[in-house]
Amino acid sequence: MPTQPPLPASLERAKGLIRGIPDFPKTGILFRDVTPLLQDHQALKDVILALAAPWRGQIDVVAGMESRGFIFGTALALELGVGFIPVRKKGKLPYKTESIGYGLEYGVDQLEIHVDACTPGQRVLICDDLIATGGTAQATAQLIERVSGHVAGFSFVIELTDLKGRDALGRRRVEALLHY
Repeated sequence: MPTQPPLPASLERAKGLIRGIPDFPKTGILFRDVTPLLQDHQALKDVILALAAPWRGQIDVVAGMESRGFIFGTALALELGVGFIPVRKKGKLPYKTESIGYGLEYGVDQLEIHVDACTPGQRVLICDDLIATGGTAQATAQLIERVSGHVAGFSFVIELTDLKGRDALGRRRVEALLHY
């Protein structure tokens, strides 16, 4: 990961709102809780504007993973003036789906996407609140490609740098605002 420049004051404020919850969801995990950030209108707005800045005019649609990726991804899509693709846990989407299993830093799970979520070659930005090991983001990228989308890159509010999740994403463009 390249050296990060100092954060603007607006993002320092947003970072200060994120709290660490030890031993959640299991012992040894420090969960980064974005709930206080979501409750602060100005901080949330600052984060969405910062997420959008590097991607303006470069994507056709945003995809977000259940559940916090829905929050940030939908707001990001609105800011960029594009649509939103929900990527959900198994059994939650009503139409025909493509499915993939993947590993988490604390277990395994499955994701699904509608088979018609993308048009061929559509430039998709994958957005989530946090990248840890990169498993969820990589699985989402594989799903986007299976339904004919082109992964333009990834956008995260938080990156847990010690877990090296961006390495799992290959040479794709990765943007993250806050680093822990």
